[in-house]
Amino acid sequence: MIPDADERETWQARLEAHLAQMAGGTDGAHDAHHLRRVWRSARRIAATEPGADLMVLLAAAYLHDLVNPPKDSPLRAQASRLSARDARPLLAGMGFDPERLDAVAHAIEAHSFSAGIAPTTLEARILQDADRLEALGAIGLARCFYTGGKLGTELWDAADPMGQSGRRLDDSRCSVDHFFLKLLRLPGQMGTAEGRRLAGRRARVLTLFLRQLVAELDEGPV
Repeated sequence: MIPDADERETWQARLEAHLAQMAGGTDGAHDAHHLRRVWRSARRIAATEPGADLMVLLAAAYLHDLVNPPKDSPLRAQASRLSARDARPLLAGMGFDPERLDAVAHAIEAHSFSAGIAPTTLEARILQDADRLEALGAIGLARCFYTGGKLGTELWDAADPMGQSGRRLDDSRCSVDHFFLKLLRLPGQMGTAEGRRLAGRRARVLTLFLRQLVAELDEGPV
């Protein structure tokens, strides 16, 4: 039987309550609001992709950051695999449909940019796109500088903010470098048509920001 909207809302509330009990340190870029937005984007994309299993997407959206090491941790590239591993027993213990566990786990492990795991299911492609949308637009802009601040990075390279001198881009040192190394490449890496459309629109926000940043930096001393 296909779960209805009421059942999904029940599971959403259960997952949110469980994750609230597990919450450890504060990470404003990967908090409950982030999970809700990923789920919202996943639903929006799924509406354009017939056959997507919304229960798989719901569970994967809420548990994709179950294990969330800091960005500069050596475990970061393993985070999605660790999250998928831990999501299985958690969901099983909550009475989640066992026939959906493999699909949930794959969607979680494949969502990560750094993991390099190709999504092989529709749900995995949708979740990957939904999570990557969070790195673009005004939300992505805020999250980028928030994360950079936590890591103690510079905002940009004072001598060459846009990396036009041929210097090696390094987003562990400058937050703006992250735009060129990852964020502006995301639209071309989306796995669904709706994901690409939304990503392209949000990427323009980042491009406009960079243009404005250059203009302000070029104004010189007052």
